[in-house]
Amino acid sequence: MTSEVAAVVVDARGMRCPWPALRLARAMRDAREVLLIADDPQAGREVDALADEHGWLVEGDAASAGEGHWRVRRR
Repeated sequence: MTSEVAAVVVDARGMRCPWPALRLARAMRDAREVLLIADDPQAGREVDALADEHGWLVEGDAASAGEGHWRVRRR
């Protein structure tokens, strides 16, 4: 029997860096997987740097209208 837990969603639209990355880091303290939504153009770079530092896996891309979605998971 597989137990799948839904990702925690962090909506950081309207926040400028470093706030999206800080919100992601805070959510990852307790969650195994987080979906980050952000519209700051620097968010992708910040998410990648934070994930590298902590060994997290990141899937994501910039979507329409400059909004990006990143799914971050623990290894």
